[in-house]
Amino acid sequence: MLDGRRRRRAEQGEQARATARLLTAVRELDDDLRDGLTGRGAGQAARRLRRLLGAETVLLADLKGPVAVAGPAPAEAEPTAALTQAYEHGSPVHRPPWSAVPLLVAGELTGGLLVSGGTEPEVTAVAALVARSLDHAALRRARERIAQAELRTLRAQISPHFLHNALAVIGARVRTDPDRARELLSDFADYLRYSFSTQGDYATVAAELQAVQTYLELQRARFDDRMELTVRMAPEILPVAIPFLVIQPIVENAVRHGLEPKPGPGAIQVSGFGEGPLCVIEVEDDGVGMAPEFAQAVLAGDRPAAAGDPPLGEPRRRVGLANVDQRLRTVYGPEYGLVIETAPERGTKVVIRVPRFRRGVVAR
Repeated sequence: MLDGRRRRRAEQGEQARATARLLTAVRELDDDLRDGLTGRGAGQAARRLRRLLGAETVLLADLKGPVAVAGPAPAEAEPTAALTQAYEHGSPVHRPPWSAVPLLVAGELTGGLLVSGGTEPEVTAVAALVARSLDHAALRRARERIAQAELRTLRAQISPHFLHNALAVIGARVRTDPDRARELLSDFADYLRYSFSTQGDYATVAAELQAVQTYLELQRARFDDRMELTVRMAPEILPVAIPFLVIQPIVENAVRHGLEPKPGPGAIQVSGFGEGPLCVIEVEDDGVGMAPEFAQAVLAGDRPAAAGDPPLGEPRRRVGLANVDQRLRTVYGPEYGLVIETAPERGTKVVIRVPRFRRGVVAR
């Protein structure tokens, strides 16, 4: 009986190890195929599949032909014919020792898997893992394209209201305080250079913060230095990569919709810190605030007309906040959208939470 228990424990342990190996292979296959069948990881994926199946040869192909081979390359026409037949029928073809399985992504034929030396059920199961990895890669690329399109939209919506006011402030100081005017003009040029930069879709928190400080210097001059600014950033989050133009639109919203309508001086605090695996950035103002349901409508991308809305020209949409919220959800997932804490006459705090570490992301 004791030997039977030991045997069962040994079998359970081996099953657990086999499951762990399979899960590891699935994760690594996702990394290999993150750029699709024509990416640099296709060769590594073929070698990994060969080891997983214990096969003699594994060949990955797209619709134009082979893209990666692990093991002796097939020389005869029979395996190629098996792959062509699998494409035509949309189902696995088994011609010992070859098995050919079509790879379908979102219902579309993308390529095929050709294996020599593996059993038909194993090859079919592994082909499903390959198709899953390719599907994930296609979704990632689609999300990146959406995020890039939304970033282009945000750049196109940089407020003419701000541009006009900044130039007016600089012009007013050209005679009365030329040194200050030169400083502000330099800040204005730096702000535009950063906002319209095309070098990547990500920036470090430090770079975003520098752009925010430049923007706020221009606004402070317009407020005759009645606006108080406090910045508190933990050093460990400064190199964290975040989507480009995330913090500045939130700060602009705080100035335009929080402080501008408020009589007297105002204050904005920008703070950041690490929270376990997350980078947390908060933008808080002591302005007029808004009703929580109004904030919810803002994040939805639209809102009803409100008192104080300009009658012409200025759209009744705070596209900056909605755009940032959507881009964060697109890049990181639905749980990473903006959080707004606000109430009428109680100011507003907007919270960003993003992962501190993200593979494959390079910040400018």
